[in-house]
Amino acid sequence: MLLTTKKLTKAYGSHVVVNGLDLDVERGSFTAILGPNGAGKSTTMSMLTGNLRPSSGTITYASGTKIGIVFQASVLDGNLSVRENLVIRAKQYKHVEPDKIDQLIEQLGLTAFTTQRYQTLSGGQKRRVDIARALLNAPDILYLDEPTTGLDIQTRHAIWALLHNLQTQHQLTIVLTTHYLDEADSADSVFVIDHGHVIAHGNAASIKAAYAPDQLRITPANTEQLSSRLRSGTFKVDNGDFIFELRTAQAALKILTDNQDLIQNFQFHPGTMDDAFIALTGEEVR
Repeated sequence: MLLTTKKLTKAYGSHVVVNGLDLDVERGSFTAILGPNGAGKSTTMSMLTGNLRPSSGTITYASGTKIGIVFQASVLDGNLSVRENLVIRAKQYKHVEPDKIDQLIEQLGLTAFTTQRYQTLSGGQKRRVDIARALLNAPDILYLDEPTTGLDIQTRHAIWALLHNLQTQHQLTIVLTTHYLDEADSADSVFVIDHGHVIAHGNAASIKAAYAPDQLRITPANTEQLSSRLRSGTFKVDNGDFIFELRTAQAALKILTDNQDLIQNFQFHPGTMDDAFIALTGEEVR
């Protein structure tokens, strides 16, 4: 493991924010930490990155591990150009390869605006520069704390295409917190935390399979005949429609195929990370 925590805890007096958290992060993996507001995500991230001292528990990195961090709010100087910001930040590390800045400018698509002041950039451009800054020391693990908040969907997709390329092509380990749950859809490991506890853990597919079943909604052509043909208890009725909760799309296809003569219309809704999240943490706004 690149990173392991055991019984990681953070408390402020009697208020426990993170409570006995056990995490395992493999080298080259994409790990998502999800949870509602106040669940302990940002506190966990702050402890993992050394910005906050745990009350108890341990954080263990593999020997020689280097980390990079993309914060929610940028730490770059708005009055300096992109290149000037990167040059200054590079000097804060003991050793950065001489051509590292040029490599990152090309790799992250910054060439067209390297001489622009940081504050004049669009949200997506700023985020790419923030990522470049975090990669200056060639980290083994990159922490991203809600990196795409406030960005439009096209920019979010572009940022994630870039991050997935870094992970797959360069074996970069990524740890993410996000409110956009679809960004965790390709995660190798998802930790859902609430009130400081891990309440679910697995890859994205297993989380959805366990907590967000697919839903098939059928409008019958003949309600009585379809009801008598189907096994009792396998569906519920809502405004005359039959609602099935299923584990696979193949199960939905079999129902449709076997009963097509009695079906007027249907809708199929695959389970999503949003569905799983609500099932795990509830619908209450926090």
